Amino acid sequence: MKKAFYPFIVLALLVQSCSFKRKADLIVHNATVYTVDSTFSTAQAFAVKDGKFIEVGSSADILNAYEADSVADLGGKPVYPGFYDPHAHFMGLGQMLDQADLVGAASYEEVISRLKTYHAAHPDAMWIIGRGWDQNDWPDKRFPTKEKLDAAFPNIPVALTRVDGHALLVNSKALRLAQITAGTKMTGGDVLLENGQPTGVLIDNAMQMVRRVIPQPEEQDRERMLLAAQKVCLSLGLTTVSDAGLNRPDIELVEKMQKDGRLKIRDYVMISLGEPNIDYYLKRGPFQTDRLTVRSFKLYADGALGSRGACLRQPYTDRPETAGFLLLSPQELERILTLLANSSFQANTHCIGDSANHLILDLYGKLLKGKNDRRWRIEHAQVVSPEDFWKFGRYSVIPSVQPTHATSDMYWAEERLGPVRVKGAYAFKDLMKQNGLVSFGSDFPVEAPNPLFGFHSAVARVDAKEYPKGGYQMENAVDRASALKAMTRWAAFACFEDHLRGSIEPGKQADFVVLQQDIMKIPVPQLRNVKTAQTWIGGEKLFEL
Repeated sequence: MKKAFYPFIVLALLVQSCSFKRKADLIVHNATVYTVDSTFSTAQAFAVKDGKFIEVGSSADILNAYEADSVADLGGKPVYPGFYDPHAHFMGLGQMLDQADLVGAASYEEVISRLKTYHAAHPDAMWIIGRGWDQNDWPDKRFPTKEKLDAAFPNIPVALTRVDGHALLVNSKALRLAQITAGTKMTGGDVLLENGQPTGVLIDNAMQMVRRVIPQPEEQDRERMLLAAQKVCLSLGLTTVSDAGLNRPDIELVEKMQKDGRLKIRDYVMISLGEPNIDYYLKRGPFQTDRLTVRSFKLYADGALGSRGACLRQPYTDRPETAGFLLLSPQELERILTLLANSSFQANTHCIGDSANHLILDLYGKLLKGKNDRRWRIEHAQVVSPEDFWKFGRYSVIPSVQPTHATSDMYWAEERLGPVRVKGAYAFKDLMKQNGLVSFGSDFPVEAPNPLFGFHSAVARVDAKEYPKGGYQMENAVDRASALKAMTRWAAFACFEDHLRGSIEPGKQADFVVLQQDIMKIPVPQLRNVKTAQTWIGGEKLFEL
């Protein structure tokens, strides 16, 4: 008779065993999980509840300990913390998606052809706006002039931003509307002249004279742009992006759209300079919501190397009559940085040339004095004098760099800088050594938003064509583990978000990305072609291939 009870005992034990399982919202298993925790450990599975990771371990352990309505068997696919872009222009990407795309145009003639196609598709537009031209990619590498634009578009104003965002090509109609003449002068900008007349190319601060007369998009248009940018970023595995310089109306729009659930992606916003922004946000103070961080100001010390607006300590090798210029005076930069030093805000300063980097590092040092946890950043840190590298470590300054800048600029950087000075450019490993970390972004839409392009450029130091053979200045290549940290854990640290995300660990927000191939193992030439299989934010799947 006792044997008759055995099935009931077994059944009771099974029921009891199931009742001991803890409830999760999501279980992910049968995966290769790169946690990017402090030991860079790997796992097979994790459980998620209320938008956070609650346990990470083997598939057997997680499946035995938890039950969930949603269970994802990934078939061995690799999983990483959600990718970060700590220096980008998220709103700018949305705007660019709404404009004439000039990226990759192989000649000025191709630019004109693309503009005609765009204008035919937008016949009611009051302006023709475009972005992405780069004369360094053309047979004639001199700056273009307005004559071809005038011939093609005599009656409608045209404004075309260079790929780096630091030069603007306009036609005569736009010059007249902006009241720009040969006598127009301003600090931190330049109106290029030829035969005593404006050529149509405006550098840095001069661009604002045109931009202030361009009709601004309505709020509903800006909402549409943000949603279009989000769609692109999610498809590339980006779960946190950044806006390197926004004014209050756009910051409040991002926050509103996140609160109403339309904007799911997380955004680290740097506040644009300007007295209204400084007055308002210094009084309000830094703040952080579930999807938005606002605790930094974006400063510009100089311009870009490609348009020769970067401020150098010695003249350009290929244009010895100029050494570039600062966009703000040293006195004004120190005034603003002093205000930030007396607040809780980060300072994130755009520095391309070695003179700009030298000045800002010294100002940071004067105000920060030594080791600290202010996490002030230098954005780009593109050309650094050998005697200045140590200052990043002494003053705990985070280098926020963009690996694809190296492989985009390498074709002409030595022409600008010469063979000696160029060795201090795009020096990611040397910068990483100073504090044991570096932050990798893309600066999109200056570069493509795909974070794997930056990963590939940082590791291999070659571009999409696998040029140059053997890599560009390989002494500053970084290993794959460091590159992954720089676009996850270290990027989160640079944004004061490392306690929230950046690694797959219990208690952190469940932001993660599933790729089709393992970027830690596949051959280097395949890295740029890896596709995102899934993108998850807060335990919610927002993209699937």
